[in-house]
Amino acid sequence: MSKDTGFSITSAERYSLALFELAEENNLLSQIEDHSSSVLSLLNQSEDFSSLIKNPTTNQEDLSKVINKIAENNKFESLFKNFLNFLILKRRFFFVERILKSFIEICSRKRGELKAELMSAKELTNDEITKITEELTKNFSSKIKLNYKHDKSLIGGLVVQVGSTMVDTSIKNKLQQIENRMIEA
Repeated sequence: MSKDTGFSITSAERYSLALFELAEENNLLSQIEDHSSSVLSLLNQSEDFSSLIKNPTTNQEDLSKVINKIAENNKFESLFKNFLNFLILKRRFFFVERILKSFIEICSRKRGELKAELMSAKELTNDEITKITEELTKNFSSKIKLNYKHDKSLIGGLVVQVGSTMVDTSIKNKLQQIENRMIEA
């Protein structure tokens, strides 16, 4: 049975689009986007918070108290706090990660940004990442939102993906190509 049976990607997009429209209407788009990133970071960093959300036995009242406390500590806009509480009330908070990621993607698309992935074998400095981002922006004639990951398994080189375009200059890829040619021969 698929995980998406009860709550599809389309449903998540509807919630995130509703949040986007509310935030845009109230001129709070950048603040709500920052708040969304904060909640996503908290989900990734705090195992306790993540477990609390994913536990189906969590009481709605308890979850609401936790969210209100987080909202208070992080000075969330009331619109965002109310949205999170609405998700709790509708028993959709389990999908908050999917909804907020979708919201951030909508914001990015509306700004005309292209999403790009960058992986490198060696740790890149912020200056190097900035130069790569600027070069990609120039080549694709669009703002680039770069997601950078350090991956030692590449051995050397870079892997860049912008939309459906991928450039893989990693040594790992070259070794894989050589191996494939040897197998075919």
